[in-house]
Amino acid sequence: MRPARWLFWGCTALYVVIGLYLTVEQGFLMGDALSRISAARSVLFSRDPHLAAIGFVFTPLTAVVQLPTVLLSHWWPGLTAWGVTGVVMSAPFMAGAVVQIFEIGTDRGCPTWLIWAVTALFALNPMIVFYGGNGMSEAPFLLLMCWATRRLIRWCTTDDIHDLVAVAVALGLAYLTRYDALAAGLAVTAFVFATTLLRQGWKNKRELLFPAALDAVLVALPTGVAFLAWAATSWLITGEALQQFSSTYGNASILEQSGGGSTEPGYALVFSIAETVVLGPVLPLLVPIVAVLAWRRRDLEVVAAVVVLASVIAFATLSYMRGLTFPFLRFYICALPLMAVLAFQLVPPGGALVERRHGPHGFVRRVVVGSRSVPAALAVALVLFTPVATGALMVSPTLSDQQYALESVVFPAPNDTSDKRRTERRIIASFSTERELARHIDSMKLPEGSVLMDTVYGFAVYTATDNPRTFVIPSDQDFTSIVNRPADHGIQYVLAVPNTGRGESDAVNRRYPTLYETGADIATLELEIPNDGQDQPTWRLYRVL
Repeated sequence: MRPARWLFWGCTALYVVIGLYLTVEQGFLMGDALSRISAARSVLFSRDPHLAAIGFVFTPLTAVVQLPTVLLSHWWPGLTAWGVTGVVMSAPFMAGAVVQIFEIGTDRGCPTWLIWAVTALFALNPMIVFYGGNGMSEAPFLLLMCWATRRLIRWCTTDDIHDLVAVAVALGLAYLTRYDALAAGLAVTAFVFATTLLRQGWKNKRELLFPAALDAVLVALPTGVAFLAWAATSWLITGEALQQFSSTYGNASILEQSGGGSTEPGYALVFSIAETVVLGPVLPLLVPIVAVLAWRRRDLEVVAAVVVLASVIAFATLSYMRGLTFPFLRFYICALPLMAVLAFQLVPPGGALVERRHGPHGFVRRVVVGSRSVPAALAVALVLFTPVATGALMVSPTLSDQQYALESVVFPAPNDTSDKRRTERRIIASFSTERELARHIDSMKLPEGSVLMDTVYGFAVYTATDNPRTFVIPSDQDFTSIVNRPADHGIQYVLAVPNTGRGESDAVNRRYPTLYETGADIATLELEIPNDGQDQPTWRLYRVL
């Protein structure tokens, strides 16, 4: 078996084990991961199962990939209640990203010990381990970005059309994983156009532009098709083409309701740089060194890696500066593969690439004569302490808002009653109340379609219930008529959250603004459920009159 296969299965097993420990043993679940599981479950097991129930606010690949494992939750509901389907999804994707880093080093012809050292430091980085096992979209996105990076680096040397097609496919799939890929798609298209243009030499204008435009269209086509197809499908079904920005459930509305965006561009820029340095603490040293070496070697491969990965970091920075996104460390995760690739670039190329079809402008890389052990040792020395540095900074509430609670998992201190530790325990306890609430409703043995609930907060209840058809949720096509006249449609209970913050986008609150406080003359309070989770609402279960 090839080393890459051993590496893939070994990393997959590692991330699955750690993911199951975090989710099932510790109960540490990520909200975005659970919401995608909820979307996948509504496709299969809602009162009105249909593919469009997956929703159009977020791109679909992360949820679609989970459909086969979510199907098994019909027999084992714990698969969705504890986010296991997300773990099973993200682990092989992140292992695939590790393999791509390994292959980039192999393509470069780096010494074997250097390839394994850099790959291991990447694979064992705390951020990679955490997002390899928590079911978030970072794992598939990182795989596709690393795949695009590797094949674009190869194309710079081989001019092989197969490499360019692989770049295009990777970027198209990446857009269906995260919107950030659109920035990479635009940057890579411009890079390919410019590279092909420069390769033509001084010919007449038509001969100069046509090959460059053809390569640019080829690499941009899958991303463009994915963008237009997703927007058109959303518009045909919901009447809104870009729900991420226009929907009450979209990112723009969430930012407005929670106040998560930045209002000071200067601070946002400094914060984004700090986040990038947290993940890639040696990038300030690596970038100028590799840039000088690439200039001396006339090595275009360095530029290719920076174009793909740095464009995503730049997009995250610009988005936060404009107040369009949250200050989350994970948005800058592409700094990790960028650091690994630049470490390989310290070493001069070690031989020819294996290619399927040598392009007209491909060439055999010149092997630099001389010792390669010094730059290889420098590469390892630079990235050696990175996992420790990143792990230490991940427990900072300021720099690592979504990860710092891991300190209470890795270094539990039951007797520590500080505010920070109490907050960490509440973060870890997030969604535990929703699981208990789902069990309580299941124990009531209610008929199908008898509980009205929006999934703004209710997604965690929906993933935990044994009987998803008990709930009427927004993806059901009759949801609007039911929310207008719940009693006439057999609704016995309504799950309500406060009409503040994100609760303002709750469809039940928008129809009955006073429901949570007074019952809105349609229901009486049956039960109030205080929440153990951090920033999670106190639930109220109302009995419909």
